[in-house]
Amino acid sequence: MNKRVVITGLGVISSLGVGWHAFWEGLLQGRSGIGPVTGFDTREHFTHNGGEVKAFRPEEFIDPVRLPGLSRASQMALAAAKLAVRDAALSPGEGPARSGAVCIGTNIGSVQSVEKVDEIIVRERSYAVERQLLAQLPTNTTAAEIAREFGLTGPALMFSTACAAGNYAIGYGSDLIRTGRADLVLAGGSDAFSKVAFTGFNQFKAVAPEKCQPFDLNRKGMMVAEAAGILILESLERAEARQAPVYGEVAGYGLSCDAHHMTTSSVEGVAACMEKALQEAGCAAGDVDYISAHGTGTPTNDKNECAAISLVFGDRAKTVPTSSIKSMIGHTMGAASALEAVVCALAVKYDMIPPTINYETPDPACAIDCVPNRARKQRVAVALNNSYAFGGNNASLVVKKFES
Repeated sequence: MNKRVVITGLGVISSLGVGWHAFWEGLLQGRSGIGPVTGFDTREHFTHNGGEVKAFRPEEFIDPVRLPGLSRASQMALAAAKLAVRDAALSPGEGPARSGAVCIGTNIGSVQSVEKVDEIIVRERSYAVERQLLAQLPTNTTAAEIAREFGLTGPALMFSTACAAGNYAIGYGSDLIRTGRADLVLAGGSDAFSKVAFTGFNQFKAVAPEKCQPFDLNRKGMMVAEAAGILILESLERAEARQAPVYGEVAGYGLSCDAHHMTTSSVEGVAACMEKALQEAGCAAGDVDYISAHGTGTPTNDKNECAAISLVFGDRAKTVPTSSIKSMIGHTMGAASALEAVVCALAVKYDMIPPTINYETPDPACAIDCVPNRARKQRVAVALNNSYAFGGNNASLVVKKFES
């Protein structure tokens, strides 16, 4: 497992815009992609805001004939994949390697399609469900559609480890390259805005009424959102052979399962996950220049994450920049850590750190440098991307500045 893995392309569909440039510019400006939910009626819910993607036009990326057979999650993922392939300067003749792989993370797959079927059966009292809609239901369809689009014949895998799924997908994709089973992988995550997620988190009373405030003393919860983020991973040899642009290097990752609580990660489990990632990357805690926090804005999650960072980083926990982009785009479920991996790649490439916006009152239980409200220019040689999920699934990813 001695092959180096580099990031050569980025594709993003988010509430801050389409493409990584719009996404990155919005983050550095501290813009919010949160607003009133328009996709369905929220009058019977406790809250009414979310991070919907409103600038996405799928017909700009996908043949309109194919669109009826694709769920929104698959549409966003396929569009992000096309953007990433274009960004990686893969020419139409060259394309991704036919033996390339696809690794996609998700929370609950094509859930909007499930909701449509439910509407037909329950509300319309009919079983006349169109074949194209039924074909969207299997969770594997998102990875399969990307593989089909580019003619990839390697593994096409979905990871359903909820909010850590993006990091799982990228980590596994990097393993495929390190072990020589693939020399190119399209890896990331996608989840569409859904009634299921919005209603579920509302019932948990885990959603903030107006804005997401990670690490703030008066934080009131998360913000449900949607997005897709895809990274092109390549072996260094392949990237150098075609003189590809390189954003950064996937140096290692760590996984852990708390087996502690269905919704709350344990401090020790999260700390172990970070330590494993750093160990695999050959890094010490003192080498880390930026932590992309899971930072959902819920009282317990933020407190536990800060406690875990303190366990791993000691006194340095108070000074290492640790921001949460969920303050701007909300929690994009299975796409969350994929977008945050994009952020880490751009941070090590451009030496910029996005802020945690909506930060007003320090919390003694979250004694970290959360890069409050304004982006920061600072050298970033090593970035650590944290993600934690229901069921205790934790994943941390290390991205390094590329040096040949």
